[in-house]
Order: sequence, then structure tokens, then C-alpha cells
Amino acid sequence: MTCDDVRAALSARLDGEDPGTAPAALDRHTAGCPGCRDWLARAERVTRLVRVQAVAVPDLTVSVLAAVAADPLAAGRTAAAAARARRQLLRVAVAVAAVAQLAIALPILLAGLGVSVDSHTSREMASFDVALAVGFALAAWRPERARAFLPVALVLAVCLAGTSAVDIANSTTALVHEVGHLAAVVQAGLLWALGRVSGEPDRPLSAAVAAGRG
Repeated sequence: MTCDDVRAALSARLDGEDPGTAPAALDRHTAGCPGCRDWLARAERVTRLVRVQAVAVPDLTVSVLAAVAADPLAAGRTAAAAARARRQLLRVAVAVAAVAQLAIALPILLAGLGVSVDSHTSREMASFDVALAVGFALAAWRPERARAFLPVALVLAVCLAGTSAVDIANSTTALVHEVGHLAAVVQAGLLWALGRVSGEPDRPLSAAVAAGRG
């Protein structure tokens, strides 16, 4: 093999290609040929410099900072959307409760259907139920005012639950007759939940972001 053949084979090996010659033969030649040995040393240096040269990398600083700044805004929008969805669901539930109470009370109030022996007392209770249903309807329509109506609903629920427990304990009424009072407790709970979330979706987005950062 001539030196040109050996150097071509060594160059191919440095490039990761098939040199076409046994590695042992190349090593024996370079060990006994100072010229090829020096050529190989220079070729290895050049190859190493080419492989470790600097590569141009785009500056992503602006896009990264923009993504970091946008993350709290996206989180604020997501939280506001979730709060609006919860409020809408609670508004529907409170409205359904109002309609159900009106459906029960109006026939008693207007036509005397299903009244007890004391029709006057039944109509007075029906009038109270209608007023309560109107309050629930107003809370569903203007949920930001639900908290103002909440004390009335809570007091009613506590009083009905307390008197029912006492009457059942004294055997003056049956449990099955008092189950209907659970509706007042459920209504009070719905109204409390609606009042709790009524202000969340209306906060400015910047305030939501600031709260998230704090």
C-alpha cells in the first residue's frame, strides 16, 4: 500500500466510513511511517475542531418570557370560567327550587287544594311559601343579592329542623310527615353556595392574576 492509499483509508475511517483496509494494516503502516503518522495527527485535530465548532442557536428569551407572563393570565381565565360555570349551575338549582315551591303553594293559596281542617292557617302558610319562592327566584335572577336573602332561608331551615326534631321526639308527629322540611334545608344550602360564588366571576382579570401570584 502506498501512503496515498493509507491516507485515503485513514480519512474514510475518521469520517466513519469503511476504509476498505484492515485496521491492523493501517496501524502497522502509520507506526512505521512518520509522514503518515503526522498526517493522521493533523487530520484528527481538524476533524475534532470541525465537530466541536459553535452552532448558532436562536435566542428564545423573548418567547420564553412571554410564555411565563401568559401563564398566570391563562390560569386566571380558567378559574373565572370555572366559577361562572358553578354559578350558572347553582342559579338553575335555586330557580328549580323556587318553581317547585310555587307549584306546591299556589294551588293551596288560590284554590284551597289540599288544605287541612284549618283552611285559614293553611292559606297563611301557603302565602309564606309563595313569598319564600319569590325570594329564591330573585336570588336566581340576581345572584349577587343571594347573601341578603340567605339569613331568612337559614333561619327558616333551622327552625323547621328544630321544631320537627322536637315534635318527633314528643311523638306529636311522624317522621314521614316531616321529611318535606328537608327541602328548606336543601334550599338554604343552595342559596349559601350561590352567595359564596356570586362575586367570583365578576372580579377583574388583573385582580385574579394578582391573587394567584400572592
